[in-house]
Amino acid sequence: VIITSDNPRTEAPEKIIGQIETGVQAQGYRCLETGEAAAGNDTPGYLVEPDRRKAIALGIRTALAGDTVLIAGKGHETYQIIGERKVTFDDRRETRAALDLVNG
Repeated sequence: VIITSDNPRTEAPEKIIGQIETGVQAQGYRCLETGEAAAGNDTPGYLVEPDRRKAIALGIRTALAGDTVLIAGKGHETYQIIGERKVTFDDRRETRAALDLVNG
């Protein structure tokens, strides 16, 4: 599990992420370091990466054979709303770019 931002608008992304973490921790997950996740660790855990682009790349990069990577939240939207700004952002493009880097 990687917790990241999704249209925080005028809320602090860290606050939203903290609320999500509370729920995830209540299910018995603990915050992992990136190296632990990359090592194929079986410990039930999660990572926090507030930057959605980096979070998608991290999920693709740390996935092992047989893993499923689910990128949820944006769907068909091609933007992020950060503060009062609407920024171009497409999960599908970011996923393809991350896959291209992994697959060379």
